Amino acid sequence: MDRGFLFGDGVYEVIPVYAGKVFRLNEHLARLQNSLDSIQISNPYSTEKWQSILTQLLEQAPESDQSIYLQITRGADTARKHRFSELTPTVFIELNPLVPKTKSELETGYHAIIQPDFRWERCDIKATSLLANIMYAQQAKQHQVEEVILHRDQSITEGATSNVFVIRNNTLFTHPTGKHILSGITRDLVIESACHCALNIQESIITIDEVFNADEVWISSSTREVMPITMIDSKQINNGKIGRHWSNVYDHYQALKNA
Repeated sequence: MDRGFLFGDGVYEVIPVYAGKVFRLNEHLARLQNSLDSIQISNPYSTEKWQSILTQLLEQAPESDQSIYLQITRGADTARKHRFSELTPTVFIELNPLVPKTKSELETGYHAIIQPDFRWERCDIKATSLLANIMYAQQAKQHQVEEVILHRDQSITEGATSNVFVIRNNTLFTHPTGKHILSGITRDLVIESACHCALNIQESIITIDEVFNADEVWISSSTREVMPITMIDSKQINNGKIGRHWSNVYDHYQALKNA
């Protein structure tokens, strides 16, 4: 009778671990708290308790790169009903090896397709009810591409499982934070790295036409880090080649995570 199983009533986080050290834990726990608050689930643990639990978990894989999957559902009720009362949350945590692609692998470039964004209006909540995202991910698999880039009324929002960046004239463009995107921790790191590499930053609406005419297109997520997209809907971006800005930002991103 767990509401996570019955309704997808829960939230989650994916947290990278590099050389045995949890990366940007406070930022991930802050986003977790925001998601919990948004759907009225009480956080079962304090920050200190979360740190203790994750430390114990990581003792199973010391000094290695890992990906933590952390899920909290509202808990188990006595009957299947849409309304809820205060329940004891269910916590599930899983640890998996994290093997990011090397720079030489990424330099080959990756492909994507563009599709209408038919998800709900609260994409800023990292909810476990991901049916729309699953269907997009399966579409990407069937088209043999890396990602599905989504748009609402011709304006790019994000990828099905990533944030999207467009580079044009030494400026990085990405959709503003808000209810239509999940503002990723990795997204913030990409922006931080881009600032360090002297790119201008503009959080604003990007049209489909602007994507096809971009100098560079990237996607980011905690497991992909920052990945160059060189073809969208069978149309080449930058003549099918990665750009110099991606290379510089990638290098700075690696410096941040290895600091």
